[in-house]
Amino acid sequence: MTVALAVAVRSLPRAPGLAYEPKFDGHRLVVIRTVDGVTLQARSGRIVTAAFPDLAAAAHHLPAGTVLDGEVVVWHAGRTDFALVQRRAAAASAARAAVLAQTLPASYAAFDVLELAGLDLRPRPYERRRTLLVDLLLPLGPPLQPVPMTTDPELAETWYETLPASGIEGLVVKRMDQPYPAGRRGWQKLRHTNVRDAAVVGYTGTARRPLALVLVLPVGDETPLVSSPLTAPLRAEVAAAVAARDPEAAGGTPRASRGAAVSRGATITAIGLGEVPFHPLDPPLTAEVRHTSTRHPPPEVLRLRTDL
Repeated sequence: MTVALAVAVRSLPRAPGLAYEPKFDGHRLVVIRTVDGVTLQARSGRIVTAAFPDLAAAAHHLPAGTVLDGEVVVWHAGRTDFALVQRRAAAASAARAAVLAQTLPASYAAFDVLELAGLDLRPRPYERRRTLLVDLLLPLGPPLQPVPMTTDPELAETWYETLPASGIEGLVVKRMDQPYPAGRRGWQKLRHTNVRDAAVVGYTGTARRPLALVLVLPVGDETPLVSSPLTAPLRAEVAAAVAARDPEAAGGTPRASRGAAVSRGATITAIGLGEVPFHPLDPPLTAEVRHTSTRHPPPEVLRLRTDL
């Protein structure tokens, strides 16, 4: 299922016929309910049903022939936590996924219904799809929920200013009369800043002298990226964090991570460097990074997040 995309804007669009939704900090997820069961698909097309058994179980209550588009999030201390979503997505076994479903339950913030009772709704206007989405999900309740929506730009601006404390990245803006723009940047997104938290799923170099971090950003297609080279203080901080969670790593090569989704092969393609070996981390750390796009130039690590 090819999903709709959004183009970044610098200010809040204001025009008649616009709808505003909070942009959640999680993983894009398509829920497909057929007569045979439930399939959960990431934006990249990867099937991640096994990693989210709690959402798959909830989706069985949907009528057959339903397809939803939305974001999977994990709430922690009153806000969404991307690193915890990444931890859920990286579950390497059914047993591990079941444990994480109990300790880190996921929620699904649905923002569109693409199919209902086998009927393709993508050609229908957003206003109609929104009504059908709310009518479908409100009787079911959590963890499947429609995202909030408003057509009032003043309320949208209030959301934009106040919701970041809950982990909301910004706003997504859609036209009420718009069909679902599959595979196109037909929506608009307004983010607060290009500084955000990223999951640290590995590092290059050695445990004593890490050179760069392998990151999964809360945007894009979940492809891990290599950061720009770490500063000397950050190298020391990362080395200390690695040694604290795995003392064996301080004296040599760290253990291979059995749970990290990127551990297979232990190499990553870095722009301008080709294939680079790295050491995976499971569970991931979290870092605050600055980036201007998902790939060019590489993300700059500002600090490790030890306050989570």
